[in-house]
Amino acid sequence: MTAESFPTDDDPPDEDPYDAEPPRRTSLLDVLSVAALVLDTDGRIVFWTPQAEELFGYSADEALGRPAARLIIHPEHLQAVVKLFADVMATGRSWAGAFPIRHKDGGTRLMEFRNMRLLDDLGDVYALGLAADHSLLQRVETDLALCERLINQSPIGLALLDPDLRYLLVNPALERIDGIPAEDHLGRRLRETLPFPDVDTVESALRQVLTTGTPLLDQYHVGRPRSDPEHEHAWSLSFYRLEDPGGRVLGAATSVVDVTERHRAAAEADRARRRLALIAHASTRVGTSLEVEQTAAELAEIASRELADVVAVDVLDSALACRRVREPAGGPELFRALALRAAHPTVALRAADAPGDLASYDGDRLVTLCVHTGRPVLVRHVGERDLRRIARDAEAAALLARSGVHSYLAVPLIAHGEVLGALDLKRTRTPDPFDDDDVVLAGELASRAAVAIDNARWYQSVRNTALTLQRSLLPDHPPRHTGLLVASRYQPAQATSEVGGDWYDVIPLTGDKTALVVGDVMGNGIDAAATMGRLRTATCAYADLDLDPEEVLRHLDKITCDLEHYIVTCLYAVFDPHTRQCRMANAGHMPPALARTGEDPRLLDLPSGAPLGVGGIRFETAAVGLGPGDLLVLYTDGLVETRQHSIDDRLNTLLGFLDAPERPLEETCDLLLYGLRHPDDHDDVALLVARAL
Repeated sequence: MTAESFPTDDDPPDEDPYDAEPPRRTSLLDVLSVAALVLDTDGRIVFWTPQAEELFGYSADEALGRPAARLIIHPEHLQAVVKLFADVMATGRSWAGAFPIRHKDGGTRLMEFRNMRLLDDLGDVYALGLAADHSLLQRVETDLALCERLINQSPIGLALLDPDLRYLLVNPALERIDGIPAEDHLGRRLRETLPFPDVDTVESALRQVLTTGTPLLDQYHVGRPRSDPEHEHAWSLSFYRLEDPGGRVLGAATSVVDVTERHRAAAEADRARRRLALIAHASTRVGTSLEVEQTAAELAEIASRELADVVAVDVLDSALACRRVREPAGGPELFRALALRAAHPTVALRAADAPGDLASYDGDRLVTLCVHTGRPVLVRHVGERDLRRIARDAEAAALLARSGVHSYLAVPLIAHGEVLGALDLKRTRTPDPFDDDDVVLAGELASRAAVAIDNARWYQSVRNTALTLQRSLLPDHPPRHTGLLVASRYQPAQATSEVGGDWYDVIPLTGDKTALVVGDVMGNGIDAAATMGRLRTATCAYADLDLDPEEVLRHLDKITCDLEHYIVTCLYAVFDPHTRQCRMANAGHMPPALARTGEDPRLLDLPSGAPLGVGGIRFETAAVGLGPGDLLVLYTDGLVETRQHSIDDRLNTLLGFLDAPERPLEETCDLLLYGLRHPDDHDDVALLVARAL
């Protein structure tokens, strides 16, 4: 066998393969420059590759036909080489090892050899030797061992993928990260193993790297791996393109760093900031009024933002009525639903009691347990049995199951040591169950809201008492008196829901006369209402004496001076149907309005005395004629005074509503109230409208 026997029929006949430009090194064999030489049975070289020329220094012309041992072996190693050659040729056993050779330049080089016997189709025997530079091979082996060790022991997940993004190699760290054995990765596509919801983004990024060769570093992704599907994990991904020495794209490498702890620490810090912001927001948003229902609605709105998907606020009916009766331990409780809110549309709302409804819950229900113990009730993972203890009945439990309720928390509403009710929280879409931090946050919100609800319920109780007292003190007079038709209204303050000391009265007098009275005790609450009742009684007593209006006011002024610094405005008028005269005296009150057919409505210019309670002030009586159909309007300042408008503008507005004196009196009262009152008015109103017949 000669070197000339190796070219095939496919080779160009007139082209020497050794004269062609050497190809670019694209494989490990090229990097190692492995040389091949073939010896006949006499040890002569019959085949010599270009790599052998590069490795030993001899050209093919210099090597072919010559004894290999004498050409490349030092004399002191000749005997050993001959023995090894004879053993390979005789037994067929291969030999491998490092051996020093003599280079053409006379130097000694250590080579790594692989020697074996060859047999051709004619039965001739040859020896094949493969050789590579020992130091280069050792360096490559060291690099490979280091790479393998680094890959296998690295805490960073590493993967190699082909151009179709199928796994070629996965290290143990990546196995632990995604919870899939290495053998289950191989051959599978990237998207089949990634635990990220944004797998399309990851694939797109990798294909961009394959196309451009530009690495993408530290790409942040969050997901739930198969090894821990209950919790979120975070990873930092980096992508690189792999190329051989010739520039051919082999695929991509991916490194995955588990940054879950950092992600959780950042998430916890962000969660703490949001919760502090939520508490701060609740401090300003919950309890903005003294309305129990509004306070509960504000609490539900706040809690549905960050804490739960479905929120209900239920208060014990006995506590709401300020008559708490302690039920026997384990007994049922009667709840009144005050607020219900969901962060998104859900059938769970149909399972809850609507605001305003009363519902009795047995002692085995979790909300009842919450108010009985005064402690939070937490069910991290809700099961079918838990739903039956949360819902009011089986139908409601089925609705909760359908809505996806998976976690439940009830927190008591406690103020001044008294349990008022419970804040009821459910999670449906929020994936994480309630935890201990949620219990603390819910308890903080509940405690703040409970104080506001407690204040509101007591305020409403006091207000209802005052309103009942005041309404009981107002007259229940017939609408028709001699020569006079009368209509009246009383309306408490709308914005603050406070009861004031405004009053009116229509008092029959001797001689068919009628006294018309409108007054205003400055202040609010039960004290103001009680003072108003005392003054109204005194007014009726002095009116029976048939005194002039100025005398009545003078006596009332003396009484008011003894009532602990109360200031009262009052307008007292007496209409005589026989003389058609209306005699009036004013103690610091708003001027009455007069409307006549064919004339513009106007305010009566009466002598205005000081308010009652100042003491020592003289009052004057003025007379005004009232013909048939004339309309007289008496009112308190709450009808016309606002914080946004001047009093003159408001009085002109009032006169504008009196453009039709013939309008029915009840309709006139409604027109004035609804036309002049605003939702933000902070004062009550007494209104008295009289038409002369």
